[in-house]
Amino acid sequence: MAKILSAVAWPYANGPRHIGHVAGFGVPADVFSRYMRMAGHDVLMVSGTDEHGTPIMVAADHDGITPQEEADKNNRIIVEDLVKLGLSYDLFTRTTTANHESVVQELFRVCRANGYMVVQETPVAIDPKTGNTLPDRYIEGTCPICGAPGARGDQCDNCGNQLDPQELIDPVSKISGLTPEFKTTEHYFLDLPALAGRLAEWLDTVERGGEWRPNVIAFSKHLLEDVRPRAMSRDISWGIPIPGWEDQPNKRLYVWFDAVIGYLSASIEWARRREAAGTGSAEDWREWWNNPEALTYYFMGKDNIVFHSEIWPAELLAYNGEGERGGKPGAFGTLNLPTQVVASEFLTMEGKKFSSSKNVVIYVRDVLSRYQPDALRYFISIAGPETSDSDFTWEEFVRRNNSELVAGWGNLVNRTAAMIAKNFGEIPARGVLEDVDTALLEQIRGGFDAVGELIRSHRQRAALGEIMRLVGEANAYVARTEPFKMKDDAQRERLGTVLNTLIQAVWDLNTMMSVFLPHAANTIDAVLGGRGDVAPMPQLVETADLDSGHPFPIITGEYSGVRAWGPSDVKPGTPIAKPKPVFQKLEPSVVQEELDRLGLGEE
Repeated sequence: MAKILSAVAWPYANGPRHIGHVAGFGVPADVFSRYMRMAGHDVLMVSGTDEHGTPIMVAADHDGITPQEEADKNNRIIVEDLVKLGLSYDLFTRTTTANHESVVQELFRVCRANGYMVVQETPVAIDPKTGNTLPDRYIEGTCPICGAPGARGDQCDNCGNQLDPQELIDPVSKISGLTPEFKTTEHYFLDLPALAGRLAEWLDTVERGGEWRPNVIAFSKHLLEDVRPRAMSRDISWGIPIPGWEDQPNKRLYVWFDAVIGYLSASIEWARRREAAGTGSAEDWREWWNNPEALTYYFMGKDNIVFHSEIWPAELLAYNGEGERGGKPGAFGTLNLPTQVVASEFLTMEGKKFSSSKNVVIYVRDVLSRYQPDALRYFISIAGPETSDSDFTWEEFVRRNNSELVAGWGNLVNRTAAMIAKNFGEIPARGVLEDVDTALLEQIRGGFDAVGELIRSHRQRAALGEIMRLVGEANAYVARTEPFKMKDDAQRERLGTVLNTLIQAVWDLNTMMSVFLPHAANTIDAVLGGRGDVAPMPQLVETADLDSGHPFPIITGEYSGVRAWGPSDVKPGTPIAKPKPVFQKLEPSVVQEELDRLGLGEE
């Protein structure tokens, strides 16, 4: 049994999250974590809302409230959405906790003591209308390297190169649309050149391992071709105070410095909460962070690769004292580098890039208010942006829901339970198996190894595709054996054997499907005579900051004792009632209704 850390990207709390976000970080991380628990591993899945930085201040100013109130409002919206989606976090917290601030400042102090945080003067962009500092991502212009429009002040998505705001051609503020003014000020910089050699060694090692997605490893190694110090502080009043600069309240740590440390601080908070509840020790987090045998997987969209395959590993190496200047780790000990950065590509919508500001957006809570959460999870898993950009269209959403979930998997479950309820009222005993029965059972049981390996290697589309192929085999079995025609008493034993074989296949398929469709899996488990608990679900718990007492909701759950990944026998004699459909068929009119909501009805 391995210790598995599922480090899930932190959704930014300047507003609700759209389905493109959960396609990148949420559903893939949950599928992987659920599978790893069922495979017998000890999983710690952590994240939270990222709540510092200028965009929070901008949103708060627009809403006429304080940044903390803005963060509180959106934290709750995001927590509610992710719980409804069924994401099985051990702890989903936030970056405005006192615990997080303490952990971030500890990493900063040690990185500085080890010689990897240096003070330099740098130009800073100011919005001429508001007078506030502009974060790099709030400045857009033409890329000076490839000439692409829409490059941001920190990175060009077109060519992948890191940028500084003053390098952009014709830069403009995304807040006011005006040309930023630049002034020179002092900031702390993470000395990436002093860490580049060790970063390159690490990337070479993971590349030889062959498990990283080729696009991720290629992009990550490309980043080292032009490595330079990166500013880790900002001229801003909303963020974590900089140790030693407490007398400068308008200088704070860069939001991206503090956000990635959240994986560690959330793990520490998880352990502290366990100790407070009497269920563990405050040091339990070390089993995932100081244990060199632990495996750590980071889930995100491709626009965050730079922070997870360069900046965060560099922070860890600096804290550990493993750069060219040496040094020694602090109180947290030597911290593990990522085992794998699992980055997904972009999900577009009706052929357009998601943009909340341009109203090209489908919010998670809007989808969940009208459709089943597993319909969204299914689409993301079977057609999401795993290794290439993919497009969400309402027409394709409805088609996959109706032809695959309803007509394929849902129909198999319904007809199996209905035939057993009608003919026996309970799971019948199995008689002598014929070749057609054995062939189906062997295929289904063999599916566990194939599907499990695909999920472990982050090929979730292929894994779900294999399950649906097996669903097709089970439906074909019904067509071949025709149990609905076995009406004579002389055929009753054979009918019982066929239906026993069929419900066994469906039972095992539902075990596999539970990591992708947990809500439906629990419903189907109950339909098949189980307790309806094959997929443990997360809970929203009202709590408070362990240090300040500030109230907020967290996501947590009890996921121990899950069903093992593998076949398990159904029990003859288990009552089976007439079922109700598990999945909702969608009317074709849904497509036009949703396009009209998006303002695309006339296109």
